[in-house]
Order: sequence, then structure tokens, then C-alpha cells
Amino acid sequence: MKIDLVFVLTAALLGVGLAMDAFSVSVADGLSEPNMKKRKVLLISGVFAAFQAAMPLAGWFVVHSAVGAFKFFEPIIPYIALALLSFIGGKMLYEAIKCNSTGECKTERLTLSALLIQGVATSIDALSVGFTIAHYSFLEALVCVLIIAAVTFVICFVGANFGKKFGTYLADKAGILGGVILIAIGIFIFIKSFF
Repeated sequence: MKIDLVFVLTAALLGVGLAMDAFSVSVADGLSEPNMKKRKVLLISGVFAAFQAAMPLAGWFVVHSAVGAFKFFEPIIPYIALALLSFIGGKMLYEAIKCNSTGECKTERLTLSALLIQGVATSIDALSVGFTIAHYSFLEALVCVLIIAAVTFVICFVGANFGKKFGTYLADKAGILGGVILIAIGIFIFIKSFF
């Protein structure tokens, strides 16, 4: 295989497909923090892009070294994603409901540890993409994941800014909406694994 226009388009489309969960989570992050600084939007986009690139590359390495170990891990991926996103979304939902009922609103900013958990949860299924690019050379796999990262970065940047814009209008409901979105993404990843 050589790196040509078809290769780039294929990698870009793969990136779009993989970035949809991260896009939704970045929208939820923007909704929950409407006054988010541009630096944090860039951090969110960068973390999601890094994870969406790292997981397929890790999958590629696994295929080329220890396929059996990954086959054991593959069935539990949806459970991990569901647990992580449900935990984060549930916490966000709890805080928003508590805020709306008591009036004691503690605006929780997205922490780096929560962002890293989101990155893992939304990209863990991308590990299996390593199987689809297993026939690539290392250089081709590297270029492919860099394209996936670039596409993910742009999509998540748009998503976080979109969430910020509407988070301002939905300030009192943003935490609830963000929490519901995260839980829904976890459920979607889980259900999708059965089809």
C-alpha cells in the first residue's frame, strides 16, 4: 500500500467515524462550562485527538506482537466505556440536579483527570481499528493515525465551541444535558457492541 489520495481519504473518513463519540463528549464539556477558555477547548481537542490516534496505533502493535492478549480484552471494551462515561455523566447529572433543587451551585470545571477518563472511554473501541490497519507498514499506520488525530482535533474543537455557545443559553440545564449526553454515549457504545 502506498500513501496516496485514497489512503488519505480513507484515513480521514475513519477519523470522522472514530471521532463521533469524542465530538459528543466535547459538546457536553462545552455545555457544562460555557465560559471555558480557548486554551481549555484546545486541550480537550488535543486530548481526544491523542487518544483517538494512540488507540489504533496500540491495536496495530498488538496485532503485530500479541494478538491473543487483545482478543481476550476486546469483549470487555464496551463495559469499560459504559462504566467510565456513566460515572462521569452521573456525577455531572447529580451536581446539576442538586444545584437546581438547592440553589447551591458549585460550578465544576472539567479536570484533567476527568478529561483523560473521557479520552480513554471514547477511544477504547478504536483499539480494534488496529486490526483493520494491520496490513499497513509502520509508516503507513503512523500517517493514518496522524490523519485520524487531525480530524478528531478539528471535530472536537467544533464540538466544544458549539457546546459553549449553547451552554450560555442553557446555563441552568447545561449540566443535566451534559450528564445525560455522556451516559447516553456510554449506553450507545455498549449497545453498538452487540451488533
